[in-house]
Amino acid sequence: MTGDGNGQAGRIAASFGRQAFLRTLGARLDRVEAGLCVLSLDLVPSLGQQQGFGHAGVAFTLGDTAAGYAALTTMPEGAEVMTVEMKINLLRPAAGTGLVATGRVARAGRRLTVVTAEVESLDAEGTRRVVALLQGTMIPVEAGA
Repeated sequence: MTGDGNGQAGRIAASFGRQAFLRTLGARLDRVEAGLCVLSLDLVPSLGQQQGFGHAGVAFTLGDTAAGYAALTTMPEGAEVMTVEMKINLLRPAAGTGLVATGRVARAGRRLTVVTAEVESLDAEGTRRVVALLQGTMIPVEAGA
């Protein structure tokens, strides 16, 4: 994983390591910078839907999590983050060998943070195609809340 050098990468990695559901999906934390987070996973048959494409729920989970961690990079030490709301536009089926989600902070306010995420599919040649766009709102919460 590449990081930002200011401690945020370690903080995000520690939180990511506690995500049991993401371990089940085989998700990886690839990059963390201020206001940005990139996650990826391999599209294996167990993550597919009935037509053989990656399930939209997997794309949503990866995008929501990438956006949430991007938001967390703007929040004070000791804070955690939760999604208030999240919208997804599914643009095409998630066909290929993997998914990459890039979460970004659009605006970090005093209480709410507006985020976006772009989820791309990867094919065997490394070609990326955007399969989903997400936009939502995150809020800081106390650890353990």
